[in-house]
Amino acid sequence: MISELRPRLVQAALSGDRSESRNVRHAGNFLSEYDLWMHKRYRELLTEIVPSYVYASEEADPQVIGDDPDPDLCVLVDPLDTSEMAVRALNGYTHVLVYSRSLARPIAAVVGDIFHHLQVYAAARDDDGQEHAFVFTQDGNPHALRLNRSVPLAESLITNFLMKPSERFVPLARQAGLIDALSRRSEDGARRGRVGVDFGSIGLCHIAAGFSDAMVEFAKGFAIWDLAPGHFILQAAGGVVVDLRGEPLPLDYRFGTLADINKAMDRRYMFVAASGPSLAHEVLSAMALTK
Repeated sequence: MISELRPRLVQAALSGDRSESRNVRHAGNFLSEYDLWMHKRYRELLTEIVPSYVYASEEADPQVIGDDPDPDLCVLVDPLDTSEMAVRALNGYTHVLVYSRSLARPIAAVVGDIFHHLQVYAAARDDDGQEHAFVFTQDGNPHALRLNRSVPLAESLITNFLMKPSERFVPLARQAGLIDALSRRSEDGARRGRVGVDFGSIGLCHIAAGFSDAMVEFAKGFAIWDLAPGHFILQAAGGVVVDLRGEPLPLDYRFGTLADINKAMDRRYMFVAASGPSLAHEVLSAMALTK
């Protein structure tokens, strides 16, 4: 999918023709013709390898594919995340998660980074029920992801999807406690705390790989297709995702029936994702949040 899409996005960036479409399902969000093309292309390719499944894409209502009227597998897809950045050839991601309704949990997830050498983040459940996470470079080399370090909040890189000025940036800027905590000096006098921007599931994948330390989402909440693939990958790597009360977010997304899946598409999740529970709770303690 990445190799098919990237040349189109590069051409869009160089030409300035971003092919914006009216977004009927999510007013205020950027939607391009590339999102819609990816939605259809994913369905074509998935149907070649999964005979029957529920196709739950960001760009359309969930639908049953194949002959089984009640298939076990639900395939959740965000065809093109951060599409308004992707058509500028800056950042672009694509998400797929396979969820077993009988197990009430994901069994595989893939997050693709369209423009970078570290290209595919993945997690899967093996035959023994163990979950494993990896990142693959553009040339196909795998690297296992397993978090085994912890840093204090004052030395952490904390990310947030702070792109929208009034909806997300301003609420983050008002988190004086978190900003103060990140501004504290380490024992050697250096100020190592940082705030960075990150996007959807890839933000959780960056924590899983050890590139960042935590991600916060408290202003609007992530839709399930933005959260779920990265949630599964981060948890498989040994990280945590907690709600704003500090309770772990379950991997059971309540996809029991088609009606349940439709409801899940409208749900929003607020959370702290982190390399470990101590950092997650340190972040929560520093923030002024309405529980």
